[in-house]
Amino acid sequence: MSHDSTATQDAGVRKLSGRRRKEIVAVLLFSGGPIFESSIPLSVFGIDRQDAGVPRYRLLVCAGEEGPLRTTGGLELTAPHGLEAISRAGTVVVPAWRSITSPPPEEALDALRRAHEEGARIVGLCTGAFVLAAAGLLDGRPATTHWMYAPTLAKRYPSVHVDPRELFVDDGDVLTSAGTAAGIDLCLHIVRTDHGNEAAGALARRLVVPPRRSGGQERYLDRSLPEEIGADPLAEVVAWALEHLHEQFDVETLAARAYMSRRTFDRRFRSLTGSAPLQWLITQRVLQAQRLLETSDYSVDEVAGRCGFRSPVALRGHFRRQLGSSPAAYRAAYRARRPQGDKPGEPEAAMPQPGQPGPPPGLAGGPGPMGHVPVLHPDSGVPMQSRRTAAGAVGLLPGPRSGN
Repeated sequence: MSHDSTATQDAGVRKLSGRRRKEIVAVLLFSGGPIFESSIPLSVFGIDRQDAGVPRYRLLVCAGEEGPLRTTGGLELTAPHGLEAISRAGTVVVPAWRSITSPPPEEALDALRRAHEEGARIVGLCTGAFVLAAAGLLDGRPATTHWMYAPTLAKRYPSVHVDPRELFVDDGDVLTSAGTAAGIDLCLHIVRTDHGNEAAGALARRLVVPPRRSGGQERYLDRSLPEEIGADPLAEVVAWALEHLHEQFDVETLAARAYMSRRTFDRRFRSLTGSAPLQWLITQRVLQAQRLLETSDYSVDEVAGRCGFRSPVALRGHFRRQLGSSPAAYRAAYRARRPQGDKPGEPEAAMPQPGQPGPPPGLAGGPGPMGHVPVLHPDSGVPMQSRRTAAGAVGLLPGPRSGN
């Protein structure tokens, strides 16, 4: 569980300096950035919806570098402003970054640092978190990003407390979101913070999205074989583990197969993936249980045994912690969403009509490397969000923090 310690935070009440205005939102675009993520803050903050009761923001679209801004599909964009316009913004949004392996332009990083020093709220959507981290704005803070890139962010910036389970993390004056559509959740949260639930709800209705989503992005995780392992000798051990999830074995067993001590194995695995081997193993057993609940009629007790859990109680505890639901409730919700007449194991999504693209691999509603990735239940309730993540939480958190 994440928690919100707003009452103990003073970062969010910093005063804006100079010409900065709270209602001005600057969106920083880079060439090569994906168009979907880039469009989210433009749609949320750049369209006048005062007729629906949504207070108006003033949007400044800024180029983060010289030259044309090319985006998805070869489109070429022209931003009306440059980095100098950021000096007027009370909020600066970095919707995405073109490549997690490329360093952002130093001029853009300087502009972000200066904006933060002058009291601006800095927001990173999806891989925009890498830009914020490169600027040093996430040092010592909780943050999130797309689950695919969370291990890389944690490994490259060890002082950042990366939690891949969250849809977004609000740390007062610095906010980050998970991948892709989670940027909508964070932008709605910003509107809710600035203008209240009614305004955020009205905006959500206009966008035809839920005002709040329950759960985090953990239900979309695919962590079968950490890609960071690559051709490392540990890859063989990990592959063996995935083939024997139905057996009861522990990390000591994996360390022995790697001819390492437990301490050396833990250190080696974490250095390669940013994740502890014990948590990775538990996650694989939960994912296996998730698949069996979707595709079989095994009882929960039988599923526990076939996934290597020592008892159904252990399965229920880990399943609820990772997916926010009991195994039985998960199965019921999954089957309730299936068209009548489908049997367990049959694909849930219909084949696309001619001329219509199917869902991308690995996204909710479509097949991915781990098979079909379902949405757990209809969106409702309160999203997973935090200002400070609990020390030692499961996932990619580097470790406990003082003051938590």
